[in-house]
Amino acid sequence: MSKSLGIYYPEYLQLNKVLDAQELESTKRGTTAHDEMLFIITHQTYELWFKQIVYELDAVIEVFDEPVIEDKKMGRVLHLLSRIKTIQRVLVQQIDIIQTITPHDFLEFRDLLIPASGFQSTLFKQIEIKLGIKREHRIAADCEFFKSRLKGADLDSLNQLETKQTLHELTDRWLSEMPFLKYKDFDFWRSYQASVDQMLDKEEAIINRNVTLTDREKQFQINDLTMTRTKFGSIFDADKFAKLRQEGHFRFSHQGFLGALFVNLYRDEPMIYTGFRFLTSLTEIDELLTNWRQRHAVMVQRMLGTKLGTGGSSGHDFLTATTNNNRAFLDLFNIATYLIPRKDLPQLPNELVRALGYFFRGEKDRLEELGL
Repeated sequence: MSKSLGIYYPEYLQLNKVLDAQELESTKRGTTAHDEMLFIITHQTYELWFKQIVYELDAVIEVFDEPVIEDKKMGRVLHLLSRIKTIQRVLVQQIDIIQTITPHDFLEFRDLLIPASGFQSTLFKQIEIKLGIKREHRIAADCEFFKSRLKGADLDSLNQLETKQTLHELTDRWLSEMPFLKYKDFDFWRSYQASVDQMLDKEEAIINRNVTLTDREKQFQINDLTMTRTKFGSIFDADKFAKLRQEGHFRFSHQGFLGALFVNLYRDEPMIYTGFRFLTSLTEIDELLTNWRQRHAVMVQRMLGTKLGTGGSSGHDFLTATTNNNRAFLDLFNIATYLIPRKDLPQLPNELVRALGYFFRGEKDRLEELGL
C-alpha cells in the first residue's frame, strides 16, 4: 500500500492533458512531418501566454472600472503591466524558435493546416479588444475575416466583449478627470498656450536671423513652423480637436488628451510620476505588440514568400497592414509632438506644487501652521 504524497506535481499541472495535446495532422495522414511537433508546441505556448496576458489585463481593467481609482492600487497596476511587458518580450523571442523550421520543412505539413490560421486565436483577439482595438478601428479585410474565419460561438463572444469598457476607454476617462488643469485662479492651458506662442515666436526669429540659409531653405523652415503652430492650435481648440478626432487623427477625447499631455509635461512632480509610469507602460505594451507583429510578418514572408496564408489572407501583406493599423495607444506616442522644454513650462502655483509633492514637516512647522 503506497502512502499519500499529497498534492502531486503532474496532477496539479494536469500534465496528462497538456502533454497529450499534440496530435500531428501529418501523422494522421500516414507520413509524419517531424517539424509539425515544434509548430504545435510553439503555438500552444503562445496561447498559454495569451491567456496569462488576458488574466492580467482583466485585473488592471477591474481597478480602472471603479468610479474612483484608489491611489494605493496604482502600484499593483504598474506591477501587472510590467509582467505583461515581460511576457511580451518572451513572445517576440519565441519567433526565434519557430524560425528553426525551414521553409522547405514547413511545406511538408503546411497544406494540411488549411484553413486553420493564427487569425482564429480568440485569446489574441481578446487582448486586442481589451486594450482598445475594436472592430471600428480595423481595416476592411480584418473586419471581413471576423465574419468568415471565426465560428459562431467565438464570434458572439468577441462581439459581446466589444460592448465592455476597454483599457483605452477607461484610461481616457481617468485622464479626463485630471484635477490639476485648473487650480483656483491658475488656468494651465492659457498659460501653456502663451508659453508655446513665445517658444514658436522665438524659433521664427532664429530662422529669420540665420544668414546661412537660402531664401528657399528659410521658407521651408517657416512652412514647417507654421504646420507646428497649426498642430498646437488643434489641441487648444475643442472644435478643431473634435473634427480631427472624427477623421481618425486622435483616439482620446479632448480632455483625455490634454490630461495625458499634462502628465508628460509635469512628470517630475511626485504625485504625477505614477501616472506618467502608467502611461509609459501602455506605450511600451503597444510598442511590444507592434514589435511582435513585425517579427511575425517577416517570419511569414520568410516561410511563405508571396503565397497566401493558410487562412486565406494575403499573408505577409495582410500582416504588415494590420501591424501598421492596429495600435491602441498611438495618441501617447504622438504626445511628443506637443512637448516643450522644461525651461519654457508655465510655473505652477506654489500651493499646487506642495500638493503634488511629498513634504514631511517637523513639529514646529505644524504648530506654526495651526497658529500655536
